[in-house]
Amino acid sequence: MGERYNIHSQLEHLQSKYIGTGHADTTKYEWLTNQHRDSCCSYMGHPDILSYFAIVENESKARVKFNLMERMLQPCGPPPEKPED
Repeated sequence: MGERYNIHSQLEHLQSKYIGTGHADTTKYEWLTNQHRDSCCSYMGHPDILSYFAIVENESKARVKFNLMERMLQPCGPPPEKPED
C-alpha cells in the first residue's frame, strides 16, 4: 500500500514539474499540441536532423528553424470550442 502511494506522489510531482506529461484533465487537443511542440523542439535541437530537413525542403537551416518556430505557435490549429455548461 505504501509503495502505491509513493508511485502516485512521484507521478503527481512529475506532472506538476513538466507540462508535457499531462494529468487527468488533459484534453486530446492539449496532449497533441504538447507532442507536436516537443517534436519541433527535438528537430531544432538536433543539427543533423535540421540539416536533413533543410536539404529536403531546399531551404537554409535558418529558414527551416524559423518555420519550425512558427509551427510551434498553434501546431494543431486553433483550439476547439469548449462546450458551455
